[in-house]
Amino acid sequence: MTLVDKAQIMDGDGMRRAIVRIAHEILEKNRGTENLALVGIRTRGFPLAERLAAAIGQIEQRSLAVGILDITLYRDDLTTIDVQPQVRKTEIPFDVTRKDIVLVDDVIFTGRTARAALDAIMDLGRPSRIHLAVLVDRGHREVPIRPDYVGKNVPTSRREIICVRLKEVDGRDEVVIQEPQDS
Repeated sequence: MTLVDKAQIMDGDGMRRAIVRIAHEILEKNRGTENLALVGIRTRGFPLAERLAAAIGQIEQRSLAVGILDITLYRDDLTTIDVQPQVRKTEIPFDVTRKDIVLVDDVIFTGRTARAALDAIMDLGRPSRIHLAVLVDRGHREVPIRPDYVGKNVPTSRREIICVRLKEVDGRDEVVIQEPQDS
C-alpha cells in the first residue's frame, strides 16, 4: 500500500505564519520568557521548537533554551511498532525542575505521543507547568489531552494521514493530507 498526497493544507509561508502566531500566544500566556523553555519531540517537533525559539527570540530579543526529547521507550505501542525500535538520545541541556516547559510536536492525533512525552519529561524533573504546542491538530483523541497552542485544526478521517514535511528533515516545508492507495 502506498500513500498519495490528497491535498496541501499548508505551504512554507503558512507554516511560518502559524509558528509566529504560536510564538505570540506562548509569550502572551506566559507573560514573556522568564523561566520558559521549549522541548521538541523527536523527530519533527525539535525543528519546530527551534523555529518557535527563533520567532520568540526575534520578538523578545532574548534566546530560549531548547531541548530534544526521545519518547521511544515511553510509547504504549512499543512492542507493536518494531522488533527493535530505534532509541535516540534525549538532549535537554537544562534542568526541567521548576521550568515552564512547552512541549512541541508536529501533529496531535490520538494524544498518546503527548502522554508519553509527559511521562518522559516528568522522569527528568518536576516542571512548574507543561504546555503543548502542535503545528496541526487532526482530532481523534484516545486520551484526554488537548494542545494549548495549535497552528491549524484539520478535521480528518481515520483513514487519512497528515504528513508534515520540514526543510531540516525532508528538504521542503509543507503539510499535506495523504490517503492510502492500494497498489
